[in-house]
Amino acid sequence: MAVSLDSIIAARQRIRRHIYLSPARYSAGLSEMTGQQVFLKLENLQRTGAFKERGALNKILTLTWEERERGVIAASAGNHAQAVAYHASQHGIRARIVMPLMTPLVKVAATAGYGADVVLHGADYDEACAEAIRQSSADGLTLLHPFDDDDVIAGQGTIGLELLEQVHELEAVVVPIGGGGLIGGVACAIRESNRNIRIVGVQTERLPSMLRAREAGHPITVPAEATIADGIAVRRAGERTLPLVEKYVDQLVTVDEEEIASAILVLLEREKTLAEGAGAAALAALLQKKTNLNGQRTAVVIGGGNIDVTLLSKIIERGLVRDGRWIRVRIHLTDRPGALHNLTKIIADQRANIVETSYDRAYYGVSLGDTVIDITLETRGAGHIEEIRAALAAAGYRHERIE
Repeated sequence: MAVSLDSIIAARQRIRRHIYLSPARYSAGLSEMTGQQVFLKLENLQRTGAFKERGALNKILTLTWEERERGVIAASAGNHAQAVAYHASQHGIRARIVMPLMTPLVKVAATAGYGADVVLHGADYDEACAEAIRQSSADGLTLLHPFDDDDVIAGQGTIGLELLEQVHELEAVVVPIGGGGLIGGVACAIRESNRNIRIVGVQTERLPSMLRAREAGHPITVPAEATIADGIAVRRAGERTLPLVEKYVDQLVTVDEEEIASAILVLLEREKTLAEGAGAAALAALLQKKTNLNGQRTAVVIGGGNIDVTLLSKIIERGLVRDGRWIRVRIHLTDRPGALHNLTKIIADQRANIVETSYDRAYYGVSLGDTVIDITLETRGAGHIEEIRAALAAAGYRHERIE
């Protein structure tokens, strides 16, 4: 079977009772920031936190009785794993999931919690996939590929059908790309329904496998790289997905790690929406003006929200520093009673909040009888920082900003 509009419509009929109809919410704030009329397709609200449920469930529902009896196996960095684990268990099917060793703990725990047997293997998705293929053959399990499978692609394409109904006069759709299953299905559903709607795909700059495949005319394997967008960290585009991208997708762009992190923070702070790296990649492209879209009514697929809380904490802290709302200052002062009290009074008078302090009497060229204190401050922004530094200088404190 080849992916077609009919196969996507059939997939929708098959899965619609089990899949949440995620909203395509208009964002006035993001529309102002990007120059587009932005609608967020919130697939992070699915039961397992990502769009992968659609393709996984459609594939599971097309299995024969014999395939269900043997059990299934999948390889995934997390979202496909959780989708397969959850829906296999819901249909009484035994599931084994092979996940890369560096998969975030939240995704490993969730996959096991949905009832799957989890095997950690390999440095990345590709090594995990090779192991899943080996175990599938050795143990007679049915392999459920995360993207290079017509039933999976058709399941993901149901998002496109929903967008056509949810966003009146839709003009463009921006979609994250890993192996290409999501954009392949969405692009087919939309372009076969309306040829005038533009489709833009977004990859992480560190693993632009679909972009390289399109340039070469065939899938090629790109070098392994670590990325916060682990959900789209795929080194080789799919054999089935590349032709769909070549036929339907108008533009492919890439975003870097800082741009993805910034988009995660924007979604969290402005939209109260939690997205993982892969889930925020499409918005990152709009925020950074990477696309050739210009003012169109644009749907942005927020593919998932399964982010490790430790990573999220780092992203928030770095974002606060980048925006000038956190600053670390190294201040020299005399080592005597009352010195710290006098310093903190100046900071309090400037209405800054002390987040963290660290004393040092032995390093940074400190004279005997003096000390150095590193203070992390929460501020209102760049202008407030300059006011604080001016107040410290006026009081005679030698200080420098720590970048």
